[in-house]
Amino acid sequence: MEIIKGIEILGKSLWLRKEKILIISDLHIGYEECLNKKGILVPRIQFKEIFNELERLLKQVNPKTIVVNGDLKHEFGEISNQEWSETLKILDLLLEKAKVVLIKGNHDNILKPIAGKRGLKIVDKYETDDICIVHGDNILKTDKKIVIIGHEHPAISLKEGIKTERYKCFLLGKYKNKKMVVMPSFLPIIEGTDVLKGKLLSPYLKNIDNFDVFAVGDKVYKFGKVEDIK
Repeated sequence: MEIIKGIEILGKSLWLRKEKILIISDLHIGYEECLNKKGILVPRIQFKEIFNELERLLKQVNPKTIVVNGDLKHEFGEISNQEWSETLKILDLLLEKAKVVLIKGNHDNILKPIAGKRGLKIVDKYETDDICIVHGDNILKTDKKIVIIGHEHPAISLKEGIKTERYKCFLLGKYKNKKMVVMPSFLPIIEGTDVLKGKLLSPYLKNIDNFDVFAVGDKVYKFGKVEDIK
């Protein structure tokens, strides 16, 4: 589905058709090991799901550039064993297909040693002719007309009777005089923060009532504006 002219939603990613740029955000590799250390036992199946989904995307499109929009890994203050192994495998998969750009997220304080293993630099933002891609934990200056952020992990809960289902979603709205797209997390294990109830994380997002919601399920569904869904 086209969310803005020339920008398509593909699963949990964005495809910039003209520039042949694929954008993914918030993989949080190592999240399972972090939970295990806290005594929360979850099976380590997320890497396989992420890897397989990326393989499907890369067969669907032929990108010149792949932008990882922040929070490639999860741990703030260290590199866990899981992060070392799985992050490098993901980078190798992406680098086989295209140039890779790593945007710094708030979880990426110690990403540099991993990036350095593959000769990659970490940048604060990535810009095309009309688009600025930035993680979203800090506001950065740009003169571009469209800003794409991650960080927020938007999701929406839908209730039918006693049953509630939560779905990852994209948001489309405005930041000042610019169009803004908010991407969901690529991490399968958690759906994200319900935009109808949760507290907003990104300083770009003060009020999202007028943002359009695009829920990701078996396909992409446009649900209308947040204020109407509420």
